[in-house]
This record gives sequence, C-alpha cells and structure tokens, in this order.
Amino acid sequence: MKKIRPISLFAFSCIVSIGTLLLYNIPFFNYVSQNTNESTGGIIFLQASLVIIMLALNFMLTYLAMWLLRIVARILLAIFAIINATAVYFIITYSAIINATTIENVFNTRYSEASGFFSWSLWMFIAVFGVLPALYCLMQPVVIGKAKKLGIYCGSSLAIILLVASLNISQTLWISQHDTELGGLLQPWSYVVNTCRVISSYQDEQAEEIKLPDGTIADHEKAVVVLVIGESARKANFQLYGYQRDTNPLLSKQEGLKVYQATACATYTTAGTKAILEPKDSGDLYELLPNYAFRTGVDVSWRTSNWGEPPIHIDEYLTDTDLSDLYQGKSNDYDDILYYGLRERIESSKKDKVLIILHTSTSHGPKYADKYPKQFEVYKPVAKNIEEGEKNIGMLINAYDNTIRYTDFLLNSLINTLREMKDWHSAMIFISDHGESLGENKMFMHGLPMKLAPKVQYEIPFLVWTSDGFRTYKQTSSSQDAPEGELPAVLEQHYVFHSVLNLLSIQSPAYNKDYDIFASK
Repeated sequence: MKKIRPISLFAFSCIVSIGTLLLYNIPFFNYVSQNTNESTGGIIFLQASLVIIMLALNFMLTYLAMWLLRIVARILLAIFAIINATAVYFIITYSAIINATTIENVFNTRYSEASGFFSWSLWMFIAVFGVLPALYCLMQPVVIGKAKKLGIYCGSSLAIILLVASLNISQTLWISQHDTELGGLLQPWSYVVNTCRVISSYQDEQAEEIKLPDGTIADHEKAVVVLVIGESARKANFQLYGYQRDTNPLLSKQEGLKVYQATACATYTTAGTKAILEPKDSGDLYELLPNYAFRTGVDVSWRTSNWGEPPIHIDEYLTDTDLSDLYQGKSNDYDDILYYGLRERIESSKKDKVLIILHTSTSHGPKYADKYPKQFEVYKPVAKNIEEGEKNIGMLINAYDNTIRYTDFLLNSLINTLREMKDWHSAMIFISDHGESLGENKMFMHGLPMKLAPKVQYEIPFLVWTSDGFRTYKQTSSSQDAPEGELPAVLEQHYVFHSVLNLLSIQSPAYNKDYDIFASK
C-alpha cells in the first residue's frame, strides 16, 4: 500500500479552511445574499469580505491548534467535520438555525425522539460530508514546521481579519440586526459558541430557586386542579379556535369550557414549561408552582411522559414508566397512561387541596403518527415522520391533526371524570408549552428564537373548565390593555400560576390578581 505523502501544516490548514467554507457554510452565504439591501456591487464586496475573514480565521485556528495539540487537534477537527455535516443537513432539510435554543433541545431530547430524524439520507449526508473529511483530518501526514512560521502565518491571518473587518465597519448595524441568523448558520461556530452558552446557563440554573414568600391555605374546602401541559399543540389546528377540521369533536360540546387566546413565552419545552409554572417572566429561577404549592401544604403529583422540564421538588414525581409499573399491565405507549387512576389518586388524598400536573408529549414530532392509538387515525393517509411529510405536507398535517383528536379525547374524558366527583370542587387547565411548524415557509417543528419564529410556533391553546359553583371568570376585554378587573384579549402563560393559587385558596404575597383569570373569591 502506497504511503500518503506528507504536506506542510500551511497546506493542511489551507485545505481544512477551504473545505469548511465550501462544505458547511453555503447556507450562511445564501442568507447574506437574500437579506441584504446592498447593490449588486455591495453584495459582492460583502460576500468577498466574509469569505476572506472566514478563510483567514479558520486557517489561523487550524494552524494554531495543530501546532499546539497535534493528535488532539486532529481528533477535534474530525469531530467538527461530522457535527458540521449533521448541522448543515438539519439547516437544509428543516430550515433549522443552530442557536442556544437548538443546542438546549439537543441536550433535552431523548433517543426515542431523536431517532425519528434518523434516515438513510441523513446517514449518507454525514458519510459524504462528515466522515470522509474526518478521515482526511485523521490520516493526512503533516509536517508541523518551526515556531517562526507559526508567528508569521497566524499574525498575518489576524492582520487580514482586522483589515477586512475595518473596511466593512458600515455593516455593523446590519450584522447586529441579523446576528442570530448569521451565527446560527456559521459552522462550526454556531454550535461551539452556543454549547458554551448553554453550559454556562446550566451552571447558573444550578443555583437554588429564589424562594417565594410563604403562603397559607385559606379554607378546608375539597378542591382539585389538574393542570395539563400540552406538548407542541398549536392553536391553529384546534377546532375550538376556528380550524375547519373537527379536531375537537368532544370538547366543542363540553359545557362550561372556556377558550382563551394565548401566546407562549418561548418556542421550546424547557422555557415554555418554566413560563407556565413561574409567577412572572424572568431569567431568574423562582420557586415554581408545584414546588411552592407543595411547600404550602398542597398534595402535589407530577406525571410526565416528557422531559426538559425545570427542577421539580415534590415527593410524588412519576414518569410514564413509573406509572406503567404502578398500574401493572397498563401500557405507556401513549399519553393515556398519565390519566390512568386519577380519580382514585385524588379521592385517596389525605389533604383538602390537590394539584395534579400532567406533562404530556402527545403532539411532539417528528413522528406524530406514533403519538396516538390507531383508532384515532381519522385523517388519512399519514406521514410516518417529518422527512416523509416534506414530500407531502398534507400527510404530515393529517398525522398532526390526529394527535389533536387524541388530545381532545383525553381532555374530554378528564373533564367527565372530574364532573362525577361531587364531593370535590374541580378544575382542568390545558395550556401548551409552545406551538409547531408544519411546513409553512419550509419550516418544521419548533425552537426558533421568538423574534424569528412564525406565529404557529407561539400561538397556543389555553382551555379551562371548572365544576359548577367553583369560581367565576373575569370578563375578557377586546383590547390588549384591559381595564382593571378584566382580562386582556390575549393571555400569557404566567396566568396559570396565579389562577391556580386562587383555585387552591392559597393566600400569598406572590399572588398577582391581575394575572388571575378568576374573579376574587
């Protein structure tokens, strides 16, 4: 076998830099061309400047890493090649942007969900654009050279970067306006920088929750609230909000059901769920609703088939697997496991106030067709996953709408169960963590930054039912700036926290009557 001829570190760094530019950053340059108001000459100058800066930066860092780290640098370059290819595949296929939200979603996604994206086209793309370049980085012999050349080449690269950047100082405003998109399309910096940001954020969140002022339970009436946190349920596909399909055949006939216009505070599970459970919009980690209610003396149970939720500190935290073991013989294939045995669980409580939180995964992609039993497959044919749905958006929508019909069945059954419990005042609240894209503008699923996200990713259903005589509702104003004592036209997720405190008769300085959908008791 003929040995591979060694090349200089200068040549190797040039090859890696050019390869990174051509293989992984075409979407970046496409975005620049489509979103600048420059003339043709201005666009050419801007693009050329970005090419020079990118080539010089990647060259400098490759040269420096190889000179200092040798084999470790080779391994890192190989890993970057594979991740670059994966990132570009998702950018091209799903119109993704690799920002901090995307990285956090990756950290919080189970294998069972991630496997829905696996396909032959993905593996082939990674093999050609990731594995082959990675093998080159690992196997190509390189003559490292002397320290003098390191100083010359890296110093020259840095000078070129600074010179070209200074010539484009007039583009500072445009770059700042598009920094999220540009940063999310630039490989490998998109995931390197944003992974560092997420890790830093996780470290900050390890700090203890900011405790809320102590509260007290004001009465001994038996009351139960079941809060259902929907997953990826978008308002646009609910019959209750005017969707033309009968996706809510049962809830649309349910007496006493209140339907509110609402928006999510984020487009991904962790932040959306946190917003539902916290008293106000804040980057800080305040004591969350289940933790606060539990500390106040409420019997709290958390049931989940999902993940990515903020820290929950209660005694009874049950996953779908735990529930399947608890109710032997009951399958956890679908979200009905979360609702199983609820009446018995509530009526066996030794406390007057009970809060049940169901964190569902019913409408989570990419495999919507796997989220409901086959008897709920009303709309046919269905796409098995998003990749298949790309070729036929109608089939993807069919599968998604079936998940909404299944949600309709589960919520209707829950309301009927609560209505039968005559010894208890009861309430059901359903609100989604965020919405979902189903191919509009070639976008799929969720997770885009709020300033870029289409409204289907943040307009969410907010449904409330209470038993007779439990609470009265405030009137909804037609204006977003509602008069005192009325609700605005569109509600936020934070209304849940304060409304639940009212339902459970918790008196607390943390309570804000302006964010309560119920009239004062």
